[in-house]
Amino acid sequence: MKRYNRKKNIRWNTMKILVTGFLLVIVTGAVLLWLPVSNQKPIEFFDALFTSASAVCVTGLVTIIPQTQFTLFGKVILLILIQIGGLGIIACVTAFFFLLRRQITVRERMVIQETYNADSIGGIVGMVRRILIGTFTVEGVGALFYAVQFVPEYGLLRGIGYSIFHSVSAFCNAGIDILGSDSLAKYICNPLINITTMLLIILSGIGFSVWYDVLGNIKKIRKKEIPGKWWFTRLRLHSKLAIVTTLILLAVGTLLTFLLEYHNPDTIGHLSFGEKWMASAFQSVTTRTAGYSTFSQAGMHEETRFLNILLMFIGGSPGGTAGGVKTTTIAMLTLTCIAFVRGGQDTECFGRRISAQNVRMGFVTVVLALICYLTGTTLIAVFEADKLSFLNIMYETASALGTVGLTADLTSHLCRESQAVIITLMYIGRVGPMTIALLFAGKKNQKDRVRTLPTNNILVG
Repeated sequence: MKRYNRKKNIRWNTMKILVTGFLLVIVTGAVLLWLPVSNQKPIEFFDALFTSASAVCVTGLVTIIPQTQFTLFGKVILLILIQIGGLGIIACVTAFFFLLRRQITVRERMVIQETYNADSIGGIVGMVRRILIGTFTVEGVGALFYAVQFVPEYGLLRGIGYSIFHSVSAFCNAGIDILGSDSLAKYICNPLINITTMLLIILSGIGFSVWYDVLGNIKKIRKKEIPGKWWFTRLRLHSKLAIVTTLILLAVGTLLTFLLEYHNPDTIGHLSFGEKWMASAFQSVTTRTAGYSTFSQAGMHEETRFLNILLMFIGGSPGGTAGGVKTTTIAMLTLTCIAFVRGGQDTECFGRRISAQNVRMGFVTVVLALICYLTGTTLIAVFEADKLSFLNIMYETASALGTVGLTADLTSHLCRESQAVIITLMYIGRVGPMTIALLFAGKKNQKDRVRTLPTNNILVG
């Protein structure tokens, strides 16, 4: 009983740290971005708050143009907010402890364990250290590739600055750029920028726990502890499901975007055959909560925008920088439906049975996300009073809740009330609807938890 209560208290404290921590960083960031030293021209506090929330929640929706609005100091603050939002509060605090050479206590290790859903606290600090080193290494390599394009184009210092900023923004799935108002549209035919950005988005969106698992297996292969052909079979079930689902969604998104937009002159219709495939792949990848775009989102056909709404709602994988209800959640619920239709009792995948508790949590996650999405869409539709396309409002809402950052040129045209809804959705999307719901629900007694009531049936369907 004591062990259960202790674990429950750790989970409760972790949720409070996440909810209050992100709020504190958002408000602090807003104040810093509001300062005259951060701006080339006056900015309203609400716009600074919106930008800070978008950066910390790694979304990418903005009401101003960062390139022309912020000074070098403001852009550095924006970059720091993106990095904090991408790594997460717990990882950043742990990194700060590393710098101070402070010992991580057992209780703090349990908080880290809860955050990353690790099996035990053994080696948890080492895992976070590897995540931090891996993050900065990948961002550094990404910056080097960007520099090949940006340094000749913008000069040495500005080119290096742009390379670092966009590498961090891409890896953290923020989608905020300092190139202007058209995101990466000018690089739609540039393989270097497209491929570098896609790889950064995919690597971070797959989840840190998958990294840890894959690299662990590679290490075993190098030591010849396991054959190379077993690298996938020895992965944890979560990693297998995340990788396979990600590949399926990327392939389906690319193919459908290519087919639906093939003749559309406002998007990819004017491109060569190979460039069409590259632009379609980029669009499929960026809907995984990244937010960069290489063509006009408003120019897409309605069916393509609806496809993107679905992809944005799903998002990336758990334990990384991505938002959405997560790939593994959708895969698990799909497998549950298949098992039920076939008359099976259990949800099975790769020779393993997924626990009923996992399935229940997945169902609740999707329902809570749908409630948030529908509520946000309805509120914005009411506030805008038929001034905007309802599909574009749905697109904007899905982008905010999924922490994506794609927009059909809508964000800056929304009224303040609608923008406040967008801020709320970005925050919920980053922290997680489940986390906020559990926090508001409060703690329950063990007696209430184990109480069993008589069973009855109702009509369904």
